[in-house]
Amino acid sequence: MHLKGKHALVTGGGTGIGLGIAQALATAGAEVTITGRRLEVLEEQAGNGLHALQMDVADEASVVDGVASAIAARGPVQICVPNAGVAEGRALHKTDMSFWRHMMGINVDGAFLTIRECLKSMHTTDWGRVIAISSIAGLRGLPGAACYSASKHAMIGIIKSLAADHAAKPYTFNALCPAYVETEIITRNVESIKQRTGLDEVKARELMVGANPHGRLVTVAEVVEAAMFLCGENSGSMNGQAIQVSGGEM
Repeated sequence: MHLKGKHALVTGGGTGIGLGIAQALATAGAEVTITGRRLEVLEEQAGNGLHALQMDVADEASVVDGVASAIAARGPVQICVPNAGVAEGRALHKTDMSFWRHMMGINVDGAFLTIRECLKSMHTTDWGRVIAISSIAGLRGLPGAACYSASKHAMIGIIKSLAADHAAKPYTFNALCPAYVETEIITRNVESIKQRTGLDEVKARELMVGANPHGRLVTVAEVVEAAMFLCGENSGSMNGQAIQVSGGEM
């Protein structure tokens, strides 16, 4: 219960990686605000230290008001996990501004707004952690996904700059960069690959599994463990890092 008394906020906290991290933080004693656009999904997970908050990270007013209400209810945010994101591939020459802005609006603007609003309260405390969920695509170019790769690179840029700004302060800023993880995003990507390429479901899934060097999908639990280390008692010198959870990707 080393996080007892801490307030954590996890965007996209109703499913997948976000939910896994939120549950682990609650088990460690934190009161955790989980946010997302689908309130019914969040409310299904609420309880046992998890508190549902409907919030659209791409909408500035929604983030400002949402984070403020969470702070009013549970105190300053000391653990901020900008996790909400969209993942979809599209060739750059087929990418229109609507697709580009939608992805940037959630992956980049959403992370920026969430961190900005949480930092205002974190700065009133003597300890804080920001853990952004980026991707292996934030460290290298992902074929057929220039827009997605650009958005995940941008998240890491934000994190590294914040780490430099706060190097001598009791707050750390890190990004987790998973390879393909066993979540519902994989299911959606399988359908997208099938439509774009004509491959069947098995072969479409094999494309993602085969992209991970260890020949399997990363588990949510493996990403959660990395996040929990960054909230641990001896994590203060881990700052400004883009940590791969990718099965040996170089």
